[in-house]
This record gives sequence, structure tokens and C-alpha cells, in this order.
Amino acid sequence: MSDSGLSRFLGGSPAQVILRLVFLSFVVGIILSALNLDPLDLVNMAVNFVERLWDMGFNAIGRLGNYLVVGAIVVVPIWLITRILSMGRTR
Repeated sequence: MSDSGLSRFLGGSPAQVILRLVFLSFVVGIILSALNLDPLDLVNMAVNFVERLWDMGFNAIGRLGNYLVVGAIVVVPIWLITRILSMGRTR
């Protein structure tokens, strides 16, 4: 990869990007320390959040399935009756 390609990929010269990343890492480290947060705690919080969303999603799918079955108990017989009655009219 050429220097211009690398610079384009990184968003600036490699030295500038490294300095920017070091500075931002330092600032974020200070903020996290002030908030008494550990990076592993953040990872665990993110994993727990995704797991809760995942579980809620499957619970929602289960509820949708229940709604589908309850609705089908009413809709399918009505549809079947209307189809049977319309067959008698067409002949």
C-alpha cells in the first residue's frame, strides 16, 4: 500500500493519527478513571445489554406467535366458511 493510500485509509499521516489516538486514549482514560469504570466492566455491560436484547427479542417473537395463533383461531374458520359459501354460489 502506498503512503497516499495508507494516509487515505488512516485519515491523515500515520504520525498524526498515532498522536491523535494517544491523546484521545489519555483523555478517555482520565474520564473512565474519574467515573471509576474499568474497560472490562464496560465490555461486560455491553455483553449483558446484548444478551437482554436477545432474550427480549425471542420473548417478543413468542408473544407474536401467540397473537398469530389466537387470531388464526378466529380468522381461518371465517375464511373457510366464506370460501365454502362462495363455492356454492359459483356453481
